[in-house]
Amino acid sequence: MLLALCMLSWTSCGVKARIKKADKRYQIGEYHAAGEMYRSVYARIPKKDKKTKAHVAFYQGECYRLTNNSRAAMTYRNALKNNSEDTTITLRYAQVLQRDGKYKDASNQYTKYLETYPNHPIAQKGLESCSLISEWKNTHTRYKIKEAVEFNSKRSSTFSPSFIGDSNDAIIFCSTRSLNKKALAKNSAITGQPNNDIYSMRKNASGKWEEAEQIETLCTEYDEGVCSVTSDGKTIYFTRAQSINGNDRGAEIYVSNRSGGDWGDPQPIRLFDDSTITVAHPAINYTGDTLYFVSDAPNGYGGKDIWMAELVNGEWKNVHNLGNTINTPEDEMFPFCHQNGTLYFASNGHLGFGGLDLYKANINHDDTWSIVNMGIPFNSSADDFGICFSSTTEEGYFSSNRNDKKSFDKIYHFVLPELIYLLEGCVTDNNGEPLSDAYVRIIGDNGTNVKMKVKKDGTYRLKMDQDVQYVMMASNRGYLNQKQEVNTQGVKDSKTFTTNFTLAPISKPVTMDNIFYEFGKWTLTPESEEGLNALVKLLNDNPNITIEVSAHTDYVGNDTFNKELSEKRAQSVIAYLLNSGIESARVTAVGYGEDQPITADKITHNKYPFIPIGQVLTEEFVTTLTEEQQEIANQINRRTEFKVLKTTYNLY
Repeated sequence: MLLALCMLSWTSCGVKARIKKADKRYQIGEYHAAGEMYRSVYARIPKKDKKTKAHVAFYQGECYRLTNNSRAAMTYRNALKNNSEDTTITLRYAQVLQRDGKYKDASNQYTKYLETYPNHPIAQKGLESCSLISEWKNTHTRYKIKEAVEFNSKRSSTFSPSFIGDSNDAIIFCSTRSLNKKALAKNSAITGQPNNDIYSMRKNASGKWEEAEQIETLCTEYDEGVCSVTSDGKTIYFTRAQSINGNDRGAEIYVSNRSGGDWGDPQPIRLFDDSTITVAHPAINYTGDTLYFVSDAPNGYGGKDIWMAELVNGEWKNVHNLGNTINTPEDEMFPFCHQNGTLYFASNGHLGFGGLDLYKANINHDDTWSIVNMGIPFNSSADDFGICFSSTTEEGYFSSNRNDKKSFDKIYHFVLPELIYLLEGCVTDNNGEPLSDAYVRIIGDNGTNVKMKVKKDGTYRLKMDQDVQYVMMASNRGYLNQKQEVNTQGVKDSKTFTTNFTLAPISKPVTMDNIFYEFGKWTLTPESEEGLNALVKLLNDNPNITIEVSAHTDYVGNDTFNKELSEKRAQSVIAYLLNSGIESARVTAVGYGEDQPITADKITHNKYPFIPIGQVLTEEFVTTLTEEQQEIANQINRRTEFKVLKTTYNLY
């Protein structure tokens, strides 16, 4: 019994000692090492010691959260199981659930936390973000992304790309890879991965990226991180984090210059009087006189903030925090300054999908900032950060650990495809035959004025501009003109507009197939409105013509009744035209009754093979057909037509 008690006491002391060591490594920022120690000791803690189990599970979760370990949510659940009253666990659990894309569960945890702290800004934004996810997922930008496999390396992280100067043919980035396959790189106690080094890649004469090369003059045994190169490609700013005799000195920003091909000996730059203040993630502007950077310096807003400094006579002056519009109680990092002055950065404190999201910020006239989440496809529930833009095109690269089981960072390429608006169609006669001699005139409110002849098959094709209203007119000798309108205003995606023209002949009657009347009456049905409006449009498109509108019946019934019915039907059409603003002098109504049976053309024959081409559908012919065929023939005869009488109205 005494031996058992001694053994239990020895085990308990060993567990406590391990926890104490893990806590110390956590406090100095060695999250990977501390997380492994917490993991190994958790199962050895007695179940009844809930306080200790909650402590270990929570800090194990913190280590996993800070190193993007996918098991973070599980460890926070263990912490809550042993101490459900600790609201800090609830908040962190909500954040990792959001980062894991489990928005409904995250929302529940944020709500639970806000019951105790209703005004907590992090929880408020987290809950609001979860409520906006469905809307965001349905609002994609036009950018297209894909993994830039040429930059990435297996079982290592590659991130924070930056173009070397104005050239789009050279890029610099950070990576934990080792080019020496036989060398065993020592993993960092902070991340569990080897320290980052700086690499560059260039395109060859064929436009393909060559193999990555380590920039040896910038790399040491320590951790070299985020880089930024001036527009002339001659100066580089980068982050270096080093420790001396096991003591972490924090991160510093170094600068290096080159006059030829090699970078010179890097030197630290001074931004604060207190040299112990950590500074990192430099981003130089296009003119090289403003530096954005990240720091947890005093008088910030919590976590890591973005600051800026101005280069004055070779020294960095006017160092100041960008303020609480950009910075939050959480972390703002990885700034990038576009050539046009737009600031891009990553944050886990603004409304977002989870983890780090990418944001763009523009400064207003009153020196305030307007901030926009860059949305899908840039952002995901994972960490998305470290963006850079080409200086000449709307494309670039960014970093993300999305879709990677071990949360390795990878570089992705993005591009904003050119908006292409195409206008195409065909010009035919009213029987569907192409008019190879037709012309299409296109006039836009941006000054476009093009007259083009169609191809032999009657087709045409033209590229249009964005946000332009176009008016088009198709014409062909011996045919009436037809006008159409096309509008690219507000069209956010590339699109092909198809606009066909059907031109009516001047020399012969044209049947209007979609004019309908009530049975045995002259009242127009609602289904006739489309055809009637088309006739109104034809008259407006051709303001110098006059037409005759005629109505026809079949031979069934009394001749006098048929004549009267057809006249009244033609008058009904004329009344509609007049009511639509057509001058009375331009239209004439005639009722022919059954006097002018139709003559079958090729179109009629193709649709009804029992009717020969050129056959007049007289009573004598129709009565030779079957009962079903007779009804078809009579229906063809029951028609409304128009024909052009003059083409010189109001010209003289």
